Amino acid sequence: MILKGKQIRLEALEIRHVDGLAAAAAGDPSLYQWTPVPQGADATREYIETALAWHGAGTALPFAIVRVADGVVIGSTRFFNIERWPWPAGHERHGGSAPDACEIGYTWLSRSAIRTAANTEAKLLMLRYAFEQWKVLRVCFHTDSRNQRSRAALERIGGKFEGILRAHRLAVDNIARDSARFSIIAAEWPEAEKRLMEMLAASSS
Repeated sequence: MILKGKQIRLEALEIRHVDGLAAAAAGDPSLYQWTPVPQGADATREYIETALAWHGAGTALPFAIVRVADGVVIGSTRFFNIERWPWPAGHERHGGSAPDACEIGYTWLSRSAIRTAANTEAKLLMLRYAFEQWKVLRVCFHTDSRNQRSRAALERIGGKFEGILRAHRLAVDNIARDSARFSIIAAEWPEAEKRLMEMLAASSS
């Protein structure tokens, strides 16, 4: 599976991405204060194998982020916490194989791709796929409540702040972190898509 954009493409994550992903993460671990990012080939292989196990269980769809211009892997992202709800017989969504809701996360980029359009285009491609192909009812995002940059970025793309989940997940610094929760629902997608396209246009002008 490949989601194609103008500047990046999202390739279904595979073991063949180990070297590229390890190279993307190398150099400056301080960039990844809030996100778990593998360091070294062995850790990267384990990271990919875990993501593929989630995919095999039907709960995640992980990607390598690849720069179109030169084919270099510049990071990773994924759909996860993929939900399929038990709709009753007779409901229009009953028996469908597409998810009803999902989360986008585990997103990180190499230093060279930070402050480029890569993250914006990745979000556009994934949200478009979720709302227009899967026709999900909700996409949510969680970020460490201390990560003010990520919280502001999610608000900029149209994410609605839903609150703080206390002691929600294990943080990168091995504490029980509080997570700031944001979501976009299907009715809000057209406006969010417009914002993302405007942001992309501004970044390339």
